[in-house]
Amino acid sequence: MLRRYFPKSLYARVALIVILPIFLTQALVTYIFFARHWDHVSANLSESVAGQIVMVKRLYEEADSMAERDEIAAMAFNDLKMRVTFDPEAEIPAANLLARFNVYNATLNRRLRNALDAPYWLNTQSWPQDVEIRVAMDDGALVFFARRDRVFATTGRIFLFWLIGTSVLLGIVAIIFMRNQVRSILRLAEAAAAFGRGRDAPDYRPTGATEVRKAGYAFIAMRERIKRHLEQRTAMLAGISHDLRTPLTRIKLALAMQEDSEDIKAIRKDVVEMERMIKAYLDFARNEAADEDPATFRLAELIEEIAADAKRSGREVSVTAPASIAMEARRSALKRAVGNLANNSLRYADHVWISTRRSDRYIEIIVEDDGPGIDPARYEDVFKPFTRLDAARNQNEESGVGMGLTIVRDVARAHGGDTTLERSDKGGLKATMRLPI
Repeated sequence: MLRRYFPKSLYARVALIVILPIFLTQALVTYIFFARHWDHVSANLSESVAGQIVMVKRLYEEADSMAERDEIAAMAFNDLKMRVTFDPEAEIPAANLLARFNVYNATLNRRLRNALDAPYWLNTQSWPQDVEIRVAMDDGALVFFARRDRVFATTGRIFLFWLIGTSVLLGIVAIIFMRNQVRSILRLAEAAAAFGRGRDAPDYRPTGATEVRKAGYAFIAMRERIKRHLEQRTAMLAGISHDLRTPLTRIKLALAMQEDSEDIKAIRKDVVEMERMIKAYLDFARNEAADEDPATFRLAELIEEIAADAKRSGREVSVTAPASIAMEARRSALKRAVGNLANNSLRYADHVWISTRRSDRYIEIIVEDDGPGIDPARYEDVFKPFTRLDAARNQNEESGVGMGLTIVRDVARAHGGDTTLERSDKGGLKATMRLPI
């Protein structure tokens, strides 16, 4: 259950791993210092001063004349480094307001309370170098001024300053170092994401630690291998499809010169089917070989163009596309993919619905129809190249060669998204193309 409260990003996790131990260590050292050393030293100093005050007070009470009291004050100044004056009009305040919020007073106050049997008052704030302590006597009050460093351990603030200063310095150095390391990983992730969306990311150069550089060079090598594979496959497919056109044209000319017969009609039908297949192969090759740069456009305009082309078939097409949705993508490729979805539905349905919607992370293009639909067990099979639909959706001879949905998913994945199929509430098939924002 604690996992949900931990940071999710690598930068935050590394910062937590590096910086948190530093501050925990410093906090532990601070606690040990103040709870043990500082408090112990201050307690000993305060107890010593309290004992000296008790001794001077007792000597003052036993003195028979002012001359003896002056001599006691001189001895206290010379031997104890404490200034002592007798003030017959001095008063001891009932409440020590100056000591209420001072951390120094707690230790000294406890020692004075244990040592003195007379009212007293202390002031640790009014004098920068001294601590003032007033002790009541029968005929007035003794006013003591003791040096602050003889009452408290005054090095605590310096210790805190260096402790906090070093913690902040170490934290800043760690953050700067980690930011540089994480930036290299983020650049690699951005380059991989861009390549997954069909962008080459040629400006990427591996930087950072040795392990990150190795991952970066491995990514570049993988990218080049994939590009070569796609180029070779595309060139081979386009070449084969193009070379088939020449003998196919000769066959068409030869058939045109033959008299009509059942066999000739069947051969002509096969030739037309072969032409459609070659056209589909060329469309697929053209889609993979496209070097179209991504551009920003209004999705509603693209959907309206596709709907206008679809309506020429005489079928009913409904469009629900908010004009506010804009996206960055390869426009021609996306138009071809959505057009394939619409045309696929138009072959088997009387009514087609095209809609778009946007969430926090995705833009969805949805094409639904009221046709016979597809067996759910074959939802994934129809995306494979050259796969025909079942009999319910294959009664029309213009059903295609099984490349339409392959191109659709290929375009969606080239943009970092995907295409899925499911049963539509309209009665037919529902195709959803989900693209990341």
